[in-house]
Amino acid sequence: MTRRIVIAITGASGSIYGVRLLEALREEPDVETHLVVSKAGMLNVSVELDMERAELEALADVVHSDRDIAASVASGSFRTEGMIIAPCSMKSLAAIATGVADTLVARAADVAFKERRRVVLLVRETPLHLVHLRNMTTVTELGGIVFPPVPAFYANLDSIEAMVDQTVGRVLDLFDVESPRLRRWTGLRERENSA
Repeated sequence: MTRRIVIAITGASGSIYGVRLLEALREEPDVETHLVVSKAGMLNVSVELDMERAELEALADVVHSDRDIAASVASGSFRTEGMIIAPCSMKSLAAIATGVADTLVARAADVAFKERRRVVLLVRETPLHLVHLRNMTTVTELGGIVFPPVPAFYANLDSIEAMVDQTVGRVLDLFDVESPRLRRWTGLRERENSA
């Protein structure tokens, strides 16, 4: 049975996380990705990755316009495993936390929450002020997972790409998708023995 996962890319820095998630999920034959990109998200993809819209959209199985509130992912009757917003801007976080579902990104998240599906938000902002923190608390109370893409320095990763892949692997774990990109911690003793 095909598992569907909605991937959204919004206007925070870190569009590489959404792109790497799409690339990783392309390697999973039983996963169908549904991509939604906000206008600011596409701007960041272009600036940060020098990637055109067609190149980004080719990574997904299905692409929806952020303006298309009538898209399949806007309905609870359209079954998905849930949604990953990578990166998640503070604007998108605020819309999701307050239920202002006036874009497909916010509506798809709202639907996932009401259907009790997994919603993971890779929030990207620093420093944070009180409204950011309150919105993260609200999303957590709704059942969402706030997942700032913080590097795992203990894994001794040797490049930015490896750090991104480590985060992507941890996010995929939340959807029971095994990733060869993830360097798992086996304990300090094991690490010392292999050195």
